[in-house]
Amino acid sequence: EIREDYEYSEPDKLKKIKKLRREHNFDAVMPDRETLRKKLLGAWTGRAVGCLLGKPVEGIRSEQLIPLLKETGNYPMHRYIMSSDITDEVCSHYSFFLKNKPYGDNTDGMPVDDATNYTVLYQQLIEEAGRGFDSEDVATAWLKYQSALSYFTAERVAYVNLINCIESPATAIYKNVCREWVGAQIRGDYFGYINPGEPEEAAEMAYNDARLSHIKNGIYGEMFISAMIATAAVTSDIESIILGGLYEIPESSRLNECVLEVLNGYKNGVSKSDTFAMIHNKFDEQTSHGWCHTISNAMVVAASLLYGEGDFAKSICMAVETGFDTDCNGATVGSVLGMAFGSLAIPEYWKKPINDKIHTSIFGVGTVKISECAKKTLQHIAQKENG
Repeated sequence: EIREDYEYSEPDKLKKIKKLRREHNFDAVMPDRETLRKKLLGAWTGRAVGCLLGKPVEGIRSEQLIPLLKETGNYPMHRYIMSSDITDEVCSHYSFFLKNKPYGDNTDGMPVDDATNYTVLYQQLIEEAGRGFDSEDVATAWLKYQSALSYFTAERVAYVNLINCIESPATAIYKNVCREWVGAQIRGDYFGYINPGEPEEAAEMAYNDARLSHIKNGIYGEMFISAMIATAAVTSDIESIILGGLYEIPESSRLNECVLEVLNGYKNGVSKSDTFAMIHNKFDEQTSHGWCHTISNAMVVAASLLYGEGDFAKSICMAVETGFDTDCNGATVGSVLGMAFGSLAIPEYWKKPINDKIHTSIFGVGTVKISECAKKTLQHIAQKENG
């Protein structure tokens, strides 16, 4: 039950969500097909790059991450963490496990990770179920293509609920204490990719996915990111991109309030360090709930986009070095900027370890080529254009 004096209105039904939105108008320029191809290639690549940057330190807390970066000559962060950085002496200084991780100098392609698995999986979803998919189609894809061990937090609970014949949206609620955590927020990129300039349609697809495992701000997080990416296809203005995402979620939600706090602070001259300190003060990264919540990580994404000012490397490094969910936030920031500025805006240094490949744990899919994924994305965009 929601107490009578609760100041937020956060419905789970799409019709009610839409009634609580604001309108957002911005200068949009629809790219030609070749420019769009480069944007999609940038989005796919940027997601993989940002994910790899944050993957080896996923789960670390700031009190160990910052000293580690300083000790290895990488603070402020400006490059991949390398396996050559991780000597026995360095490891002895930290309780966080650092050995045998994928680093920028010991991997060939993006290693298996849930943050990139979902992007590939949902391309497969659209291929099989079409653009009009529903939550049941998502559930079928989850059960068909991955084991329970490929899912985490809210998604794993929902997966177990599906196995026990519980249907959505109850899958998001039953025994699911993680239902407003960041899991859905990392799942919606592909819906942004296939809806360039159509943030509302991207957000609706994200809703149909998110409701399987999340409620309230957990749902809004995926809608927000999907709509941002759809907006980034037609404008490179960072503020417009963020507003393009916010205006697909309830104005009366905590997520909207907190992301606007970051945006307004930036516009009013609040420093980068003060903004990230504010996020850490608002959410305690020492607790799983604070560290893994949708809102804390959405604030990190928004701040990194704003203070990174369109610079790809600066932005993804900012998203990782502040802590919280490092690989997820690096991936999301990389995806947004890759879409906004295209593949040519990603320096070759960052692309090299990815080598045009994403390794997945998806049954029957395995490793995919990013360039081929971008081509397939164009085909899924054309499905709408062709009716």
